[in-house]
Amino acid sequence: MTRRAYWGVALAALIFLVVQVGALALVPTFYEQGYQTVEDPTDPTNSLLYIGAIIGMTAFMLAAFKYDLDKVVRLIIVFTSGVLSWYVFAAVIPIELVAVGLSAAVALALLVYPEWYVIDAAGALMGAGAAGLFGISFGLLPALVLLSVLAIYDAISVYKTKHMLDLAEGVMGLRIPVVLVIPTTLSYSLLDDDFASDANDIGDEESEPSPDGDSDHADPADPDDDSDPADPADRDAFFIGLGDAVMPTVMVASAAFFSEASSLGVAVLPALNLPALLAMVGTFLGFAGLMWAVMKGRAHAGLPLLNGGAIGGYLVGSVLAGVPLVSALGLAPYL
Repeated sequence: MTRRAYWGVALAALIFLVVQVGALALVPTFYEQGYQTVEDPTDPTNSLLYIGAIIGMTAFMLAAFKYDLDKVVRLIIVFTSGVLSWYVFAAVIPIELVAVGLSAAVALALLVYPEWYVIDAAGALMGAGAAGLFGISFGLLPALVLLSVLAIYDAISVYKTKHMLDLAEGVMGLRIPVVLVIPTTLSYSLLDDDFASDANDIGDEESEPSPDGDSDHADPADPDDDSDPADPADRDAFFIGLGDAVMPTVMVASAAFFSEASSLGVAVLPALNLPALLAMVGTFLGFAGLMWAVMKGRAHAGLPLLNGGAIGGYLVGSVLAGVPLVSALGLAPYL
């Protein structure tokens, strides 16, 4: 990879790290403030309901793009960004009015000046908040079910049905924190990027180099297109779905909150234990594999690698921490 590509990968890794560390820091406070969203976090059907909600939201967004309701989607996502930002600010700032003001500022910034760094900052806040909330609401078995099913769904939606590619084509031009924008040069401006002129070069929601104006590039949605794409490492930006950062972090947060393993005693992250730490390590191993694939210039589903790495790391950490495998899998209540 070129130096520009290394810069982009490093920035993406930093955002992932902020999301994961942020979620770990928020887990105890979220629980103390009563933000657990389900009555029984060990019930695996919670995962099925959430998966159904994801599929429903995907269908809604695709329909909205088909009927030119893009602005409705943008307003919903901006509003959601403000709400999740409020959860984060309210957890760390004792003055409620300040927390409300800051979360409103996040939403306003997304509306009036959605430059790449505004979107990435809002995405990091949303990601940490969402992963922290899901982490205390999904026990170990539900988290494992959630990540496994979503990894399979992600692969099918990118490689088989390809509807995730259609979704990505719709959201790219909205400039909302559904995707993280990773520039490879400081001169890049998301506001100046014309996505509509290069629909063939827009990748999937998960991970794909950005369009750069050359109409003779291979279509990332067509595996049979053997035309020579430009080197992705030379492009000005690539994009990673926010869900790629959030979903594996749910495993990290769930492991920190629900695992029997003892805390590692890190003062600023009291919930951190060995299963959660190795889930983080596994996520970044998956991230490295994903970035290698993305730099080849094709659209790739991120969750199979990222969720797989998080789950594998969590299970290894559980074994090393002396947690019985039955307990690590969340099966003890059923045996």
